Amino acid sequence: MDIKILHMVEGAKQARGIAVIIDVFRAFTVETYLMRNNAAKIIPVGDVEIARNFKKRHPDAILCGERKGIIIDGFDYGNCPTDLEKIDLTGKTVVHTTSAGTQGIANASNADEIITGSLVNASAVAEYIKRKNPKCVSLVCMGLMANKQTDEDNLCADYIKSLLENKPLEDIHERMAALKYTSGAKFFDPERQHIFPQRDFELCTNLNSVPFVLRLKKEDDGLNYMERIDIL
Repeated sequence: MDIKILHMVEGAKQARGIAVIIDVFRAFTVETYLMRNNAAKIIPVGDVEIARNFKKRHPDAILCGERKGIIIDGFDYGNCPTDLEKIDLTGKTVVHTTSAGTQGIANASNADEIITGSLVNASAVAEYIKRKNPKCVSLVCMGLMANKQTDEDNLCADYIKSLLENKPLEDIHERMAALKYTSGAKFFDPERQHIFPQRDFELCTNLNSVPFVLRLKKEDDGLNYMERIDIL
C-alpha cells in the first residue's frame, strides 16, 4: 500500500486511490456529529452560493458553514461542534461548506474514492482502508483556510498512517495535548469563545470516539453527499 501525505487544495488535486480529506478543527469533526445526530444527508460544497441556492429549492434544508471561522450570514449554524452536538437532525438534509475541509472534497476529483478524516474517527478510517486494501492512499491535510499547514491535521495524517502500517504512534496523546499551545490555542482565548468555544477543542480531540466513516457518494445531479459506513 502506497501511502502519501499531501497538503491543502493542491494536495487534494494530486490525491489518488482512496483520498482521506482531513480537517480536525473543525469541518470533519462537525460532520461526524451531524451524522451521529441522525442527519438524513450531508451535502459538502465548496461554494456558499451553491448552499444558498439549494436552500431556495429545499426550504427545509439546514445550512452549516463558516468563512474565517465565523458563521456565514443567513446560515442556520456555523462550523462549531459545540453548537451541534445535541441538535436533533432526524430526517434533515444538511448542506455544509467551510474554508478548508469541504474545499478538499471539491478538489479531489482524481481520487477513486473520497472519505473524510479527523481524530474522532481516525481508527475507523484506518480500519476501513485496511478492509479495502487499495494500492494507493492519499492523506490530504487541509490546514488553516486551505492555505497553511496545521499541527492537528498533520498529526491526524501521521496517526492514520501509523495505524495502516501497524506502527503505533506512541506520542499521540502528548501531541494532542500540545495542540492547546499551537493551532488549538484559539479555543482557549477568552475573547474568541463566541467563535471558538473551548469545548470544541475537547470534542475535536476525543480520539477514536466515532465508530464510523463518512464516504462521498456521487449523485447524478452533481450534489454529492456523505454516507455513513459503520466500522467499529
